[in-house]
Amino acid sequence: MKTLVMKFGGASVATPEHFSTVADIILRRRQSHQRLVAVVSAMGDATDDLIALAKRVNPDPPRREYDMLVSVGERISISLLAMALAAKECDAISFTGSQSGIITSNQHSSAAIIDVKPRRLLTALEGGKVVIVAGFQGVSSDGEITTLGRGGSDTTAVALGIALGAERVEFYKDVLGVYDCDPHHSPAARLLPQLSYQEAIDIAGRSGQILHLRCLRLAERNKMPLWVRSFREIEGERQEGSWIMDSAVDSYASMPKYEEVG
Repeated sequence: MKTLVMKFGGASVATPEHFSTVADIILRRRQSHQRLVAVVSAMGDATDDLIALAKRVNPDPPRREYDMLVSVGERISISLLAMALAAKECDAISFTGSQSGIITSNQHSSAAIIDVKPRRLLTALEGGKVVIVAGFQGVSSDGEITTLGRGGSDTTAVALGIALGAERVEFYKDVLGVYDCDPHHSPAARLLPQLSYQEAIDIAGRSGQILHLRCLRLAERNKMPLWVRSFREIEGERQEGSWIMDSAVDSYASMPKYEEVG
């Protein structure tokens, strides 16, 4: 069965009204994919607001408690998206990172994914449900809630795509795709319809825009195709956006799936 992982960033769920738009995008993609997983970030500036709240209470909060707090943002988003889909008569279920089987290292606020055991996700998908997963978070081998740091939700999406054998991971952003420079600051920025993993890594390292290096390196290691597109473009099947992929390289297959490098 065809599996698709979709990733929605904070801008795509910035307001309560945005959840209906995201639900419509998911319903359109469900017409062509039997198994669909949506990874969601916290709403808008919710994570920044939670960090600011923590520092008002304690300028140097304990890392464990910090993770307990900032992981709340994604849990709000996943439950609201499940509600938005239910309002459109779509059977959906939300899961936290730990419920999704995302196993991480023990470093709070900067954990690395070391394994994915998506048993509950597979059961829900086999039952015909749309699965919604909280990005940016997981659980350590000690059973502690952890967060992945910058770029964490994008990394969650790629890791799940690998574990579930997805044909690709789609990233829905507030721009049309990947540009050669930041389109928010340069009117001359040029949209790149297709680029290699290394080209995407070079752009991300230079500008920090669109996708994080951790996500791109994990996709390159596992040959996972990525499609970056705008969440505002939902009419028709126009192919705006940017594909990130390489031709198959046999040596990738022997590499550990989730070991992070660089």
